[in-house]
Amino acid sequence: MAYSLPRIATLLVLALFFVAAAADEEQQPLNLRKEESLELLQSWKKNSSIASNRVEKEDQDEVRNEHAVDNPEEIAESVNQSIMNSTARRNLGYFSCSTGNPIDDCWRCDPNWQSHRKRLANCAIGFGRNAIGGRDGRYYVVSDPGDDDPVSPRPGTLRHAVIQDRPLWIVFKRDMVITLKQELIMNSFKTIDGRGANVHIANGACITIQFVTNVIIHGLHIHDCRPTGNAMVRSSPIHYGWRTMADGDGISIFGSSHIWVDHNSLSNCADGLVDAIMGSTAITISNNFFTHHNEVILLGHSDSYTRDKQMQVTIAYNHFGEGLIQRMPRCRHGYFHVVNNDYTHWEMYAIGGSADPTINSQGNRYLAPANPFAKEVTKRVDSNGGVWKSWNWRSQGDLLLNGAYFTASGAGAGASYARASSLGAKPSSLVGMMTSTAGALGCRRGRSC
Repeated sequence: MAYSLPRIATLLVLALFFVAAAADEEQQPLNLRKEESLELLQSWKKNSSIASNRVEKEDQDEVRNEHAVDNPEEIAESVNQSIMNSTARRNLGYFSCSTGNPIDDCWRCDPNWQSHRKRLANCAIGFGRNAIGGRDGRYYVVSDPGDDDPVSPRPGTLRHAVIQDRPLWIVFKRDMVITLKQELIMNSFKTIDGRGANVHIANGACITIQFVTNVIIHGLHIHDCRPTGNAMVRSSPIHYGWRTMADGDGISIFGSSHIWVDHNSLSNCADGLVDAIMGSTAITISNNFFTHHNEVILLGHSDSYTRDKQMQVTIAYNHFGEGLIQRMPRCRHGYFHVVNNDYTHWEMYAIGGSADPTINSQGNRYLAPANPFAKEVTKRVDSNGGVWKSWNWRSQGDLLLNGAYFTASGAGAGASYARASSLGAKPSSLVGMMTSTAGALGCRRGRSC
């Protein structure tokens, strides 16, 4: 059937009208009231098999979300298959900043990023590439920085948002400093998106991702986290329980999978800045700015905890800056891809390990400190040469400056490094450009970020 040009123009205008209407509807934020929580929970359980069969126990150490990692090897195989099935990264170039950083080039040049926030969930890379966070849910606007009651949080607070039993994309109404009385216990399928506001989680408890899945933490300043605990804390609309003392990590990942920590600024916490333990896997830590801290990143619970043998973590495009001492990261069991990071400061060492981890270092820039006794990038913790010489640690295309050196080991088993490879490394000469805006970004509405 033939159409005249005026009629075609009319149809195009109508199509654009309906697309705009749909987009406007998608952007409507959601502030949940307490009286809505139970209703929303019932709706979510009815419409999604993901949110069924939650196990509730009185002892907080035994309370397990149904999304806890029961089979780390199965998750690892799924992630590996996803990577193998894609000879090139997903087509993420909706806008391209041409920085060489594939995450940033995916979204940052869009001047209307605030209207397309959820596109960020399609920009993940590495082992955490399948983390969708709250992409499939509604928006929740945090308008209240308070945390008066960790058992009965007020609507509009960050704690009230993260405990909900449905996917949510959480944003902030304005700049705020949030001082948490107790750990902020995340529920599954959540994104905390700090873009467009200057949001600090500081001077109190910080973030706990425990026995859950699909969490994205983006655009926050996380610092001066302190030990808290010996208190009741709510973790979902239908459960709260007793929490023992927490260590004071910036972000603690415990028995969880499909986690993406991107573009945050972290410093000066009581324990680690990011810790992932107890079978956690499918994690990407990218574009973060780490400063002023001793033990930066711990990956693995203990040398004797063998469930961590399936752990896979990507460390990419981060800047490890001034005032850092060690553990960038410190690995126990598992497979770790350390790619295109900028290491400008360490006092003891940059990358450490202890229980036969496979470490694949590619395209990083390592600038050794002036101290002649701290030039080595690597450290085998509490292990003699007869033990660690068989561990697969390699350096490929790394730029080693000011006398820095990387002590490689192992026979270079292809299968081992395949499980520690999650994306293509760019030349180390590009690291400065790719990491120049690591950390929380100063995004403002109406302009590219």
